[in-house]
Amino acid sequence: MAISQRDVRNRIDSVKNIQKITRAMEMVAAARLRRAEQRIETLRPYAEAIRRMTRQAAEAAGDVPGLPILVEHDSVKRVGLLVVAGDRGLAGAFNSNAVRAGVATGRHHQAEGREPVYFASGRRPASSLTFRGLDVAASFTGFTDRPAYADARAIAERLMAAYVDEEVDQVDIFYNGYISPLSQVIRHETLLPLQRASVLDDESDDDDDSGEEGKRSFVEYEPDPEEILKRLVPDYVEVSVYRALLESSASEHGARMTAMRNASENASTLIDDLTLEMNRARQAEITQEIMEVVAGAEGLG
Repeated sequence: MAISQRDVRNRIDSVKNIQKITRAMEMVAAARLRRAEQRIETLRPYAEAIRRMTRQAAEAAGDVPGLPILVEHDSVKRVGLLVVAGDRGLAGAFNSNAVRAGVATGRHHQAEGREPVYFASGRRPASSLTFRGLDVAASFTGFTDRPAYADARAIAERLMAAYVDEEVDQVDIFYNGYISPLSQVIRHETLLPLQRASVLDDESDDDDDSGEEGKRSFVEYEPDPEEILKRLVPDYVEVSVYRALLESSASEHGARMTAMRNASENASTLIDDLTLEMNRARQAEITQEIMEVVAGAEGLG
């Protein structure tokens, strides 16, 4: 059945309306992305300093003190997996990549005989995990566009309480690390216990001496390293979660801006195709009318 010009014109109008929406969403995402980039640039030096201080204090302390948050459990039977993503969609594969990474790691732990315990930051990961039939121990929503430090503290307190209460024996976090508006990479970090934390795997940026004694000789601790470590670890967990929230927020805005730009470009291509189809339909109607006029004239002659 041939499509009439009116139907094609209605489709063109509909696509143009959608294109206006996608362009507006692209502009909003771009504005939010600039603010998110500024927040990340402001936090990164502080977060790196906290991680460096925690690593140095742990090296100086030797055996980690017997504070509950610092005690390594005898065995790892339950692993807490915090998946950080967004509250909304229309951001390409941003949400699904984080969920996929968390679920894949959970299946790996299950294959190794460990039980995964899922935590979610954002409505999308919470609903995706529930849709997959996975129980979510706690979810945190409503702030992914502009996370505050108080949101990170609430998440960190829940994770630390789960570890201290032996609800989990290890805490891992998954989030989209921001590189550029076109590039985000999934990051997987271990927060607790400190003995397995990713912070201890980082290389020091400012230590010139490669020996252990050389590293420790730069700092004299007052009070002792054990006491400092007790105070640093909660801050380290909070700042690490906050950094993940900011990185994820910027990644979400970048992914949404890119997705909306691609949608606008696809809409332009579709409009061109529909316009060509409408012109062909108009040409066919004109040709048909001319043929009818010629046939009528021949009949009268």
